[in-house]
Amino acid sequence: MGHHQEAAPKGIYLFSPSGVVPDAEALDRARAHLKSMGFRTTVDRAALAVHERFAGTDTQRLAAINRATKQKQPVVMATRGGYGLSRILPAIDWRAVADSGKTFVGLSDFTLFNLALLAKTGATSFSGPMAFHDFGGKKINDLTAALFTEALSRELEILSFEAPDADPVDARGVLWGGNLAMVASLVGTPFMPKVKGGILFLEDVAEHPYRIERMLAQLWQAGILARQKAIVLGQFTDYKLGPLDNGFDLPSVVAWLRNTVKVPVVTGLPYGHVAVKATLPVGRKVGIATEDGMAYLVLEEH
Repeated sequence: MGHHQEAAPKGIYLFSPSGVVPDAEALDRARAHLKSMGFRTTVDRAALAVHERFAGTDTQRLAAINRATKQKQPVVMATRGGYGLSRILPAIDWRAVADSGKTFVGLSDFTLFNLALLAKTGATSFSGPMAFHDFGGKKINDLTAALFTEALSRELEILSFEAPDADPVDARGVLWGGNLAMVASLVGTPFMPKVKGGILFLEDVAEHPYRIERMLAQLWQAGILARQKAIVLGQFTDYKLGPLDNGFDLPSVVAWLRNTVKVPVVTGLPYGHVAVKATLPVGRKVGIATEDGMAYLVLEEH
């Protein structure tokens, strides 16, 4: 396999478009870890701002997005997710974000940014690690770090992962998605990308399987799922079943999804609110194939 001989961009601007950063020291640790990976970092001046549960007021966070588009580092990474982008989506200058040429990366609440940018401009961004959760601990996950660096330098041609119960599929389409609750929240808004024949990837955290199913039902009934070539499920974690579930769990949801939406479903994507997460290009045309209990996401095609 040939590799793109393209070095990873070496500078990262850290900003806080959503929830408050609860620990300044974690941000310092993240900068140290990113430096050890070869990245210079600059921190937005309002990255540690606090207003209620937010990293500053709506106005402050909009200003941070504006600064991120104008500063010199090529990569812009969210410090963390939480909640906060929903209320400022209409005020963001998406054309300026796209025209900045910056590589934006984040997940969770940042799914809204990834998808609004795609819907409004067609520009690509990344769903991937964030400073606080992924690089702010005492140790970092080496695989997450490697996948991040390889995604930025476009060295990772094929992401292979175990998908023991995946449906047969061999398709190409625009890769899009992210956090399921965020994707569902965009239905009926101008910020939902109109992707036909896409490869939709989804994850969520602390959502009961019936809530996951209900959000999938919303996407199905809105006509969005049937238009895709594949639905790729990442990790759905940190939920508790109750006494009334009677065996209803995540596998029940996946079975319902398969029976209801006649679109291939692939499970096992290393992505979500978990230690090992891939960095995925939202808005790029990719390929997906399954064979013998494995799935292959083709990120770079020659």
